[in-house]
Amino acid sequence: MNYRKLGCSELEVSAITLRAWATGGWMWKSKDRKEAVEAIKASHDVGVTSIDTAPIYGQGASEEIVGEAIKGFSRDKVQILTKFGMRWDLEKGDFAMKSYDHNGNAIEVYKYAGKESIIYECEQSLKRLGTDYIDLYQIHWPDSTTPIDETFEAVLKLIEQGKVRFAGVCNYTASQIQQAERTLPLVSNQIPFNMVNRTVESETVSYCIDHNKSVLAYSPLERGLLTGEIHSGYEFKPGDHRASLPHFQPQFVEKTNVFLDKIKPIAEQHNASLSQLVLRWTIERPGITIALAGARNAEQAVQNANAIHINLSKEELKTIDDLVNTF
Repeated sequence: MNYRKLGCSELEVSAITLRAWATGGWMWKSKDRKEAVEAIKASHDVGVTSIDTAPIYGQGASEEIVGEAIKGFSRDKVQILTKFGMRWDLEKGDFAMKSYDHNGNAIEVYKYAGKESIIYECEQSLKRLGTDYIDLYQIHWPDSTTPIDETFEAVLKLIEQGKVRFAGVCNYTASQIQQAERTLPLVSNQIPFNMVNRTVESETVSYCIDHNKSVLAYSPLERGLLTGEIHSGYEFKPGDHRASLPHFQPQFVEKTNVFLDKIKPIAEQHNASLSQLVLRWTIERPGITIALAGARNAEQAVQNANAIHINLSKEELKTIDDLVNTF
């Protein structure tokens, strides 16, 4: 595995990091706790030392599973990245969505990052994770109802108390990062980035490069679309959020698969899967520090981690880049 520092901090994380959204079952209809724990352990065995989770993922379930999985690990050999600012148990802040929890009960989710809420969320996360500190604490989404300085004054307090090591953001614009840094330094911004979704590249990624902020790319496989396993007519399980997304409609799926057929020969030359090629390309992009890759089981986790062993030549990277640019 390759390890990279976040921003100007001394925190090193694995270039391929396990994203534990599906682990919590919420919106993915994945509820096998045993498989989820095994995926985290198998991932760690092959060098993936970093795990990205959040309270909203399964309404606490994902963090609990991560906590269970890392019990046998040396705490200083694993990096826990979690979040705050999405409440399903408090009607306050920006309304985000109506949904169902991992047990099928209707819930309403709010984006809220008030000071007392953050302090409370951190305590709950620490309990679920079974640890006394969080390596990277990230606001999940911007909250327009709370001043940014209030939000990060709370995070600064947690850092001073030793409960959080470093602060990051998710889904923040360059302007919002600037505002947050009036209160404390940030090391990272977690944003969506992949071959078929590069809208953040020109402004946000460029800003992060110029200001030494690491970019944590989430959905590098576009929620499974870039694995090549999704096809027109693919049937999603009831409750799988992808069924209604624009990128999973037949026309876009077909266009994507035509593109994947063009880069597949490069994967085959390296005895690699499409998903491994996509992940390796992602962490080779300027400004992208790590790729956050989800896995439902140990096999997927190990396959994702092994993407690090693909060594792409400059010519191969240019070929892929050219195809991506004309997608």
